[in-house]
Amino acid sequence: MALLAEEIVEEWLNRNGFFTIRGIKLGVHEIDLLALAVRGSTIEARHIEVQASVRPISYLCPLPKAAQKKTGRKPMSMKGRTQGEMAEGVREWIHKKYHLDSKRKLRSALFPGEWKLELVIHRLRFPEELDLVEAHGITIHRLDQIAESLSGSPTVIKSAAGSDLLELVMLGRE
Repeated sequence: MALLAEEIVEEWLNRNGFFTIRGIKLGVHEIDLLALAVRGSTIEARHIEVQASVRPISYLCPLPKAAQKKTGRKPMSMKGRTQGEMAEGVREWIHKKYHLDSKRKLRSALFPGEWKLELVIHRLRFPEELDLVEAHGITIHRLDQIAESLSGSPTVIKSAAGSDLLELVMLGRE
């Protein structure tokens, strides 16, 4: 599901005038999407991670490393978490997804200016994690709203590589 969701998000970005790079490998880490658009005399730069699940069964963010070690719980354990565990798990996840040196260096090499950090989600089992993610300055987008916005709203480009997939997705809504 994640790759299909990334394709829909890439279509959304392309239709809105962004040039995109998807699925960048950095050792064992990955960047889902980087997007750049020229807006007059400025450049808009976005780093977007996509987390999409039809039936989520666990938390968005793994249990913090210290809590795993202390309790023996697995990273994606569904057992209840304290507010502190959830906050620390979100902090570690955001660092891994957006702030690793290799990711910062790559973004800076592509564009040395400010990058917006964003997360596209579909469904979450524990939506309270989103407030913690947003508190770190990450902009949240909903996949269903992105798909819906492409069904009728005028965009810079009428269609791109993901148009066929998007049309299939929208068939279920008619």
